[in-house]
Amino acid sequence: MATVNPYLMFDGKCKEAFDFYKDAFGKDFADINFFGDMPPQEDMPPLSEAQKGMVMHVRLEISAETILFGSDIFPGTPGFKHGDNYAVSLNADSREEATNLFTKLSEGGTVTMPLVDTFWGAYFGMWKDKFGIDWMVNYDDPAKVQAD
Repeated sequence: MATVNPYLMFDGKCKEAFDFYKDAFGKDFADINFFGDMPPQEDMPPLSEAQKGMVMHVRLEISAETILFGSDIFPGTPGFKHGDNYAVSLNADSREEATNLFTKLSEGGTVTMPLVDTFWGAYFGMWKDKFGIDWMVNYDDPAKVQAD
């Protein structure tokens, strides 16, 4: 069964916020990646040095059951406003569960990132549901994680 975790989004302040959360919870980042870690994208202009230093994804494991995720919005994303800076993040137990959740929960909504195999090794997608709630689903295939 999928687990549910908060995913917070920032406009350039993710690292600062998560350093604060890390200190408050007495934990260290389980993972942190920056936009500068992405391979070049064919349909995207090069990122500035400031944009390269923005957080693409951070994971702070607060307990065995609770993970706080975060990122800065992708540089140049239009329409970001405070109040839109969170999403419900689902971690699926299988690729099939991720597909099923994505298909059912995005029905009548707007897909913002199709469910795809990503360069970081996850099967991942994002959408805004028909009620205006932002969602993400992620499946980390153990075979791919071990291969890295």
